[in-house]
Amino acid sequence: MIGLITGQVQYLMAPTACIMTTSGVGYDIELPLPSFCQLHLNEQASIWTHFHVREDAQLLYGFIDRKERDVFRQLIKINGVGAKMALAMLSAMSAAELKMHVEQDSETALTRIPGIGKKTAQRLLIELKDKLKNIEVDNSNLEFAIQPAEISAEDNIIAEVEGALISLGYKEKEAQQAIKAAKSNGDVFANTQGLLKATLQQLSTFK
Repeated sequence: MIGLITGQVQYLMAPTACIMTTSGVGYDIELPLPSFCQLHLNEQASIWTHFHVREDAQLLYGFIDRKERDVFRQLIKINGVGAKMALAMLSAMSAAELKMHVEQDSETALTRIPGIGKKTAQRLLIELKDKLKNIEVDNSNLEFAIQPAEISAEDNIIAEVEGALISLGYKEKEAQQAIKAAKSNGDVFANTQGLLKATLQQLSTFK
């Protein structure tokens, strides 16, 4: 099983990154948006991975933090929670935030995640209590840090952010509204990562 990949970031198209190892092999890895936002083109990165095999595909999911991967693996053990939904959950909130919401029985917080309705949220709260209680997560900073990245044209940035959100289950209209809200104060975003962070913050206030 492929558990950890270290190499140079060759390509970024949210939420997928291509990591080139020293052996000359490039791996396409799909990441939750907070992890994706910490990667930078042409820089070295180490990503904890989960190798996911389906009948029609073999996929790699990646995480900057090993504990995030541990939480992801617990999520996909739950009946009805596939890898895409688990990735959407960890894109909408960090592992620390998810654990906090589960401990507080915050059904509302879970229903903000695309694809999760009231009944699913209630079931997740029950099943995740035991699965997450022994996983220690970093509570020191519940917001992921964003560093400057490669500058792109504004239209490309918006298109990448919208595409990333749609691929994780958000509706096109919902993604567009969140992007519009993120830009409503006149803020100018020089990179995809910056707009992603602002848009995710907007989405957390929806519903």
